[in-house]
Amino acid sequence: MSVAQNTRLGIWLMIATTFVFAAQDGLSRHLAGEYNVWMVVMLRYWFFAAFATAMAARAPGGLRAAVRSNLPKVQLFRGLLLALEICVMVLGFVALGLVESHAVFATYPLLIAALSGPILGEKVGWRRWVAIGIGFVGVLIILSPGSGVFTATALIPLAAAFMFALYGLLTRYVGRVDAASVSFFWTGVGGAVIMTAIGIWHWQPMTAPDWGLMALLCCTAATSHWLLIRAYEVAEASAIQPFAYLQLVWASAIGLWVFGETLRSNVVIGGAVVVAAGLFTLWRQRVRSQAG
Repeated sequence: MSVAQNTRLGIWLMIATTFVFAAQDGLSRHLAGEYNVWMVVMLRYWFFAAFATAMAARAPGGLRAAVRSNLPKVQLFRGLLLALEICVMVLGFVALGLVESHAVFATYPLLIAALSGPILGEKVGWRRWVAIGIGFVGVLIILSPGSGVFTATALIPLAAAFMFALYGLLTRYVGRVDAASVSFFWTGVGGAVIMTAIGIWHWQPMTAPDWGLMALLCCTAATSHWLLIRAYEVAEASAIQPFAYLQLVWASAIGLWVFGETLRSNVVIGGAVVVAAGLFTLWRQRVRSQAG
């Protein structure tokens, strides 16, 4: 298969990934509205841990190789960070809805670019700094502080974006010495251990239909991660990463049609500014990597 065909396949896999992630967010929004977020995320992580263990067992070296990390403390912190980020983001879904939460969360690539210097020692040029600044103007447009519409809950997805950006940077950091299969295993199993320690104290009985939705949520979690892994296997990350923004489109559609959310003009304008700035930073990163 040629490179072009691989890239096309990678794009379609990324589009499918974003759709499944959006469906996963919709299910999380519903379940966390009916039950506490700690239990919902814990159950999701139990399935994620089983999936990560199965994937590790099939990788070269098996489970023994997956457990051996050169940076176990950093890996454990990554797992904690992602688990808490998911909890924070799901709280944002319940408090703000899918549309506004995802519009603000779309800043995470800008945060990754901004933090890559102090954390990874990467150089961020003036063009990307300008794009980062423009992106956060977009966030201000979305949040509309001083308009009477702004509430402190609007900062919840921004906190989640910051946590996810830090998680992404730490993933790149450990990726210098650990294989991807090691990081994936530690993310799933470490997160499950952490969420069990928290969520088991917040157990609530669930109705039979919601158990069905919980099972569907677990299946979408495993499917989305499998699709994402496949996408990065067949195409370069820089070529398919821009399509990750489609999750904002799918999630907004679910929010509007399933949950009856509203689409305010400032959210549309601000979201467009954020996405445009993010796409520019991704393009600049690709240009720099090709030049290097």
